[in-house]
Amino acid sequence: MSFSQALSGLNAQREKLGAIGNNIANSQTVGFKSSDVQFADVFAESRIGLGVRTAAVLQDFSQGNIESSSRNMDLAIAGEGFFRFQQPNGEVGYSRNGQLTMTANGRLVNAQGAQIMGYPADAAGNVQAGGAVQPLLVDATGLAANATTQLNVQLNLDSGQPGMNPAAFDAGNGSTYNYSTNATVFDSQGNARNLNLYFIKDEGAVNAWQVRGRLSGGPSDAQVYENLNLGSLAFNQNGTLQTDGSTPLNINTGEFGTAFENLGIAFNFQGSTQFAESSTVNDTNQNGYASGSLVGITIQDDGTIMRNYSNEQSLAAGQVALVSFRNPEGLKPEGNNLWTSTASSGQELVGAPGTGLRGLIQPSATETSNVDLARELVDMIVAQRAYQANSQTISTQDELLQTIINL
Repeated sequence: MSFSQALSGLNAQREKLGAIGNNIANSQTVGFKSSDVQFADVFAESRIGLGVRTAAVLQDFSQGNIESSSRNMDLAIAGEGFFRFQQPNGEVGYSRNGQLTMTANGRLVNAQGAQIMGYPADAAGNVQAGGAVQPLLVDATGLAANATTQLNVQLNLDSGQPGMNPAAFDAGNGSTYNYSTNATVFDSQGNARNLNLYFIKDEGAVNAWQVRGRLSGGPSDAQVYENLNLGSLAFNQNGTLQTDGSTPLNINTGEFGTAFENLGIAFNFQGSTQFAESSTVNDTNQNGYASGSLVGITIQDDGTIMRNYSNEQSLAAGQVALVSFRNPEGLKPEGNNLWTSTASSGQELVGAPGTGLRGLIQPSATETSNVDLARELVDMIVAQRAYQANSQTISTQDELLQTIINL
């Protein structure tokens, strides 16, 4: 008599129960992917088989549930793809677990110290996605001040205002101009300066306004610059700003202020109008700012890591890359939520989130294990019954053998 069939069945169901137990044990592991055992029958030139063997252990890389997290350093992948990590020994691993922390020197690592990889940004915060990936680092250096070089003003100037003589303009006399507004600009050392703009409807021209300025504020030794001639604005008969080149939309003041202040601002009034309604400013923005220190980071859904500064400015530190594979089931599990590539999985395909087969990154979220506990418990019962049945086969054959011996 042969006990081999029953023994192979016991070994196969033991493998099955092992996979089920591992799935259940990792039902709360972030980014865990369940596995299942496939069986194959065994024949050797016989109509009666020799039992069963374990053909393969397949991994299920279906999407787990994405749950919100209170940490902005927790990342989940909505869709396909893997995070790329450089392990402490220099080897590369892949994971669906994006729970990160930032070390004192700005490295973004997981619980095992592996550093997440992506595309770095240059000093100006420009990310060149598609280049070589490397471990990402968040530089804690403060952001230097940036002098204002562009001021955009969109306003309406009341067409019903009376014309005036621009030569009589006096910033201290409200009767010498039709409308005024102010904006904050910054010098090269981040000192906030107040820039008053004055608009004078030119009595000597049709639908034309002269623009004057007055700059003040800043350091104690700063001078006040008055009666700055910032050029003119010309409007069409329908009240829109002329854009045919006869009147520049960018009015360059050149250098005004001392070399210490280093101010040269180009003004853009595009979108401004001259309608028969009260003069008002619709929008003002400029590109200068004071210096600032790093106060935190945020990560966007395209993987861009933004450094946030105390001066309300933000600058990219890099972009997290994602990796896809032709055959994810061929990846080799290494533990610690990491896989490594094999010949079966194919080579990694690296790119920015949201490109190719790669999903988007969801910050402040984690991907739960995709283990279905109800299904695992049912499979465990089935495997247990199969194990018991194979055991019973051995017992039955033993009884038959004992009967033969007794003869």
